[in-house]
Amino acid sequence: MSTGSVKELKSKEELDNVRQSGAPVILHFWASWCEASKHMDQVFSHLSTDFPHAHFFRVEAEEQPEISEGYSVSAVPYFVFLKDGKTVDTLEGADPSSLANKVAKVAGLVNPGEPAAPASLGMAAGPAVLETVKELAKENGSSPVTKPVELGLSDALKKRLQQLIESHPVLLFMKGTPEEPRCGFSRQVVDILNNEKVKFGSFDILSDNEVREGLKKFSNWPTYPQLYCKGELLGGCDIIIAMYKSGELKDVFRDHGIETVSGSGKSGVSDSTGLSVSLSSQLESLINSSPVMLFMKGKPEEPKCGFSGKVVEILRQEKVDFGSFDILTDEEVRQGLKVYSNWSSYPQLYIKGELIGGSDIVLEMEKSGELKKVLAEKGVIVQKENPEDRLKNLITSSPVMLFMKGTPDGPRCGFSSKVVNALKEDGVSFGSFDILTDEEVRQGLKVYSNWPTFPQLYYKGELIGGCDIIMELKNNGELKSTLSE
Repeated sequence: MSTGSVKELKSKEELDNVRQSGAPVILHFWASWCEASKHMDQVFSHLSTDFPHAHFFRVEAEEQPEISEGYSVSAVPYFVFLKDGKTVDTLEGADPSSLANKVAKVAGLVNPGEPAAPASLGMAAGPAVLETVKELAKENGSSPVTKPVELGLSDALKKRLQQLIESHPVLLFMKGTPEEPRCGFSRQVVDILNNEKVKFGSFDILSDNEVREGLKKFSNWPTYPQLYCKGELLGGCDIIIAMYKSGELKDVFRDHGIETVSGSGKSGVSDSTGLSVSLSSQLESLINSSPVMLFMKGKPEEPKCGFSGKVVEILRQEKVDFGSFDILTDEEVRQGLKVYSNWSSYPQLYIKGELIGGSDIVLEMEKSGELKKVLAEKGVIVQKENPEDRLKNLITSSPVMLFMKGTPDGPRCGFSSKVVNALKEDGVSFGSFDILTDEEVRQGLKVYSNWPTFPQLYYKGELIGGCDIIMELKNNGELKSTLSE
């Protein structure tokens, strides 16, 4: 449904064509379930008739993920203002006066500093629309700004998550399976449930990325494992351990009428391992000899296998102090730790005495940002690097360096994809950094480079520009020569 001169934006190509004309463009990202979006849309439509030389587009945020991601939309209503093909301003939330002011400014019919919006808006929107929008903001006092509504999960995914959570009286979302946990925290919760002799279902979040990412939002809990009892989240590993030790977990299960199974529960690290008391004691002592402990082949300075080398590199990137033990120097420790940890290969990484996993898991956790979270939750002190020095080091880490959304193999926005293709077509080798994985870099680089959007391409530490500039250089045949001067 379209009113006034507002058009529904159906594709990124359509937007690119309009942007290239250089004319003012205003985008309204909205969602059908958000009341504030609907009311602001009326204001948006009225403004579109007042400023006929500008292009007004309505974008359904969840239906156009590529466009939403390209403009870092995480809440609705959200407005983006473009001029000469570039983003010049944004507005988050329902604020009719600000919207009118920003539209007037970008459409060029107002001198900077003049509050033209009230008159324009008053005539354009009419009292009914204004009153409705103000009603939305009553809980925030006199301010007309409403709290932005977070982009939600699809109804289908919400329903699926709810069904999963309710599929068993006790359900554990974990990495791996109870028989083969894929991280130490998941293994520990499995052991606790087995010790409590509780019947439970499980779901391997490594097998389904939609569930893995969706459940974090659904439960407002950023890490795994997550344990539910009768549809209610009890918590993650630390909370379950604390409840178990205090006896509260047993009480919760009893109060909710949870069935127990007969026979002895399986315990992770116990006398049943068959290891001698002295070896068990030695292994426990080694594991706890440093807050972060890596059992590897070789030494950090000289790893004796690629997998060990990979984990050493990740820990150094995360600026973590860690202890290490070369399992090639002690066959008893090497074989004993496999039994003790119920983990058959090396390297093995432990944080505060808990097994995290091997190189695949550590690499995956580093990519998702989960490793940083776990280190923070466990109180591991990370060496602090001056934010500006960090940005300088990143920018100069490769002669040609691209800061983008996603990776060269999997770009997460159209502009990043365009630049990657341009560089590849011209045979330019380049390093890259996914700014979606690190909010500090993402925001810091905007200020450092005085360039508000991504991607950003650097050559020998100097900013070349964003997508439009790179495409211009490419089309003029100047891209390769610029990046090899």
